[in-house]
Amino acid sequence: MRQDADVIVVGGGLAGLAAAVALSRAGVDVIHLAPSAPPDRRTSALMMPSVDFLREGGLIEDPASLGHALNAIRIIDATSRLIRAPETLFDAAETGLSAFGWNFGNAALLAQFAAVAPAALQTRNAAVTAYRRIEDLGAVTLTDGSELRAPLVVGADGKKSLIRTEAGIGTREHHFEQAALVADLDLGRPIGKTSIEFHYPNGPFTLVPAGGNRANLVWIEREEMLRQTQAAGPEALLAALHERSHRLFGSITLASPSFVFPLSTLSVEQAGRDGTMLVGEAAHAFPPIGAQGLNLGLRDVADMLAAVNAADRSLPDWALAASADYARRRTGDLARTGGVVDALFRSLLAEMLPSQALRAGGLWALKLLPQLRRQAFALGMGQR
Repeated sequence: MRQDADVIVVGGGLAGLAAAVALSRAGVDVIHLAPSAPPDRRTSALMMPSVDFLREGGLIEDPASLGHALNAIRIIDATSRLIRAPETLFDAAETGLSAFGWNFGNAALLAQFAAVAPAALQTRNAAVTAYRRIEDLGAVTLTDGSELRAPLVVGADGKKSLIRTEAGIGTREHHFEQAALVADLDLGRPIGKTSIEFHYPNGPFTLVPAGGNRANLVWIEREEMLRQTQAAGPEALLAALHERSHRLFGSITLASPSFVFPLSTLSVEQAGRDGTMLVGEAAHAFPPIGAQGLNLGLRDVADMLAAVNAADRSLPDWALAASADYARRRTGDLARTGGVVDALFRSLLAEMLPSQALRAGGLWALKLLPQLRRQAFALGMGQR
């Protein structure tokens, strides 16, 4: 039976491109199906373990050439609740690190990954319309009707993953009434290398360092309210931004258009089976709390690479064993990270006094107890 490659990776986002490049650099014969998409104007805060993985795998060299260091995280309870949390500063120096991580533009990362892709990597601007298994091979049908086959198919095709659906891997999903508004801002006063989080009843208003006086905004609020503010025009949006930031950083101007993204959580029954692996948002999605999304996706890629390297590819059913191995490797991390992020986000929204007291007490404990703070650092950074 005809085989076109060892692995077919479906999806042209950061997780998909990282997976395709990492496999190809490891000597695996890969076809990457990456249909054209609009420029990704978002940013991603990558913690040091993710940055280390990218450097060790040759996907990036010097993070300073692409991004901006995140040395500290400042949390400000801006609610008017009866029980409020203390203002808290988390400093990477406490852990002996120069930075928690780096803030990168997604478009810059995509360009960097593509620049280091081996010549042997076959990349096609093509979308997939169907996926099926034929004995030990996965077969994907392209929009032109042609079919490609490989023992292993990696689905990196997002929340609405066709690969996941056709592989019969079930999901659990919850949609929130909140959404995230993102934009680039120029501030009157710089925030340095500190990420600032103002916590409000419907979610955080976060300013992430982007160099100089530039900051990346991630504002979580009820979707209806965000869209109304956005529709009212730039002046109304800027007035809301000044109010939410308490004017701590002087005048604010928009350095990019703003975009609103609905928020939801998604988890899978298992991250791989029967010659199929899921990475990135095909396997998990949750609100942008704690900078976990792409960090978790890169841990998917690391475990995918480990499972493929551990498999005996001389055997006809190697992809079945590799996908089962991958699912085992990912189970604990996906459950732990998804649970923590979901619980944290819901705690920010909770109106009940006991929940508010627990959240405030937790931040007091993190503020006052260095050992607990270091444990929180390790969890937030995805250390394994």
